[in-house]
Amino acid sequence: MQYRYWAIIFLLGFGWGSSFFFNEILLRELGPFTASLGRIAFGALGCWLWVLLRRERARVPLRIAGILAVFGLFQYTLPLTIYPYAQQFITSSAAGIVNAMTPIMVVLVSHAWPGGEKAVWTKSLGVALGFLGMVIVIWPEFGGLGESNPCAMLATISAPLCYGIAVNMIRYLEDVKRTVMTAWSLLFGALLLAPLALGLEGMPIIVRPETWASLMVIGFVLTSVAFILIFWLIPRVGGTSASTITLIAPISSIWLGVVFLNEEVLFVQGIGMIVIFVGLLCIDGRILRVRRKAQPSG
Repeated sequence: MQYRYWAIIFLLGFGWGSSFFFNEILLRELGPFTASLGRIAFGALGCWLWVLLRRERARVPLRIAGILAVFGLFQYTLPLTIYPYAQQFITSSAAGIVNAMTPIMVVLVSHAWPGGEKAVWTKSLGVALGFLGMVIVIWPEFGGLGESNPCAMLATISAPLCYGIAVNMIRYLEDVKRTVMTAWSLLFGALLLAPLALGLEGMPIIVRPETWASLMVIGFVLTSVAFILIFWLIPRVGGTSASTITLIAPISSIWLGVVFLNEEVLFVQGIGMIVIFVGLLCIDGRILRVRRKAQPSG
């Protein structure tokens, strides 16, 4: 694979991992629902500008529009609200680690989904290791050794579960161009969240420049640009190589949290993160391929 593709994968992984850092900045002035709405709304605006500038056909049938609305709920509205809400009680590092459970939840949901992909033994092992790693990460929090609320960390796993559902819904949207799918689902996601955010937290008043800067980055760059870029990248490098992003993102969130937010990650939690990484490698098949290459040919 060309080096430029690896550079894009690294940038996407680092960028999506940094979203938890920017959530912390937003939560200093905004409520979690407003922070989520800002990200989704700016993300939708960026995607629609891209679609309109490229003059892409954006009209979809009413039935597909309904699916896109549900997809937007699970892909954007719910998870992107769960994370900032949870980050009132857990660190950005912890949120990044929980987000690494996304491929594991995709496997679980796919196994149970009608017509979904059944888990082979390597993926089943990866799921088991993922949950073992998460137990190792959360366990010190129950003893009061960490900085996060353990119950909040457990509840945050519902966000990767939402992503697992959304990934399996894409099979119903195969005929929709990915940029158009993203633009519509972000728009529906914003429309679904707006009444709740305004009703619970009122009209936002933003006076800090870092809040505006964070909204621009997390909305336009980490949502609009990132999703347009990932859909451009996958056909060129394949889903397996693109999945490497899930290994980079938590490292990014941990590094930013420790260096810039003075968060603490315990040694045993680092061990748990390694266990999750091994689980992710089992899920995408890398360990099995390495093992086959290492075996001598007859």
